[in-house]
Amino acid sequence: MPPQPRRGRPRDAQLEQRIVAAVLTLLGEKGYDGISIEEVARRSGASKASLYRRWSSKRDMVLAALRAGPAQDGAGEAVDTGSLREDLLELCRRLDRTMRRTDARTAMLLLEAGLEDPELCAAIETAVGPTGARLPRAVLEAAETRGELPPGADPFVFEEAVGSALLLRRTNGLAADASYLEALVDAIVLPGLRASAALGRPLPAGIFSGTPTPAPLPTAPPHQHPSEETP
Repeated sequence: MPPQPRRGRPRDAQLEQRIVAAVLTLLGEKGYDGISIEEVARRSGASKASLYRRWSSKRDMVLAALRAGPAQDGAGEAVDTGSLREDLLELCRRLDRTMRRTDARTAMLLLEAGLEDPELCAAIETAVGPTGARLPRAVLEAAETRGELPPGADPFVFEEAVGSALLLRRTNGLAADASYLEALVDAIVLPGLRASAALGRPLPAGIFSGTPTPAPLPTAPPHQHPSEETP
């Protein structure tokens, strides 16, 4: 009889739920930089060894928590409805669901982490599938093939307008229902995508692109000597 394959230790579903809850709570309290293996272990009642058996790094642990939490709806599924408009609406719905599965502060802190760490932003999209934060290149290419977009359309319009609008509505407690998303796509995104192709030049990176250009820090006014002060 051939030897039976060795089985690893069975997963503890309840423990993993506590770990996910601890990671998401810390994300909302302290942001990505405030999460540590030690604190997650303490809050979840897990040992550090059990965490490292599951994930080799903090980033992998956070990605797993996002996959099991805010981004679980539609995670891993490519967007391909056969229509550019419907693809855009599906991406908008995904991003809105992702944002609303967590509190506004967590959404803001996660965005902040992605802006500071472009690799984290890219890893989230890779790990959980299209979340709606970015416009996949495959969606643009399919639309060009179907003749819905001219070649050269830039994802800036989608990533800047949709990401900013939905984040603003989320943080202010405003709904983004079907009619709102349709207006966003029909009045802003679709015309903007067509216009971007006609510009013939690259556009700035959108807020959720992972590579936006930060604003320069304000410079302090020159120190005025007391004798120079206006009486």
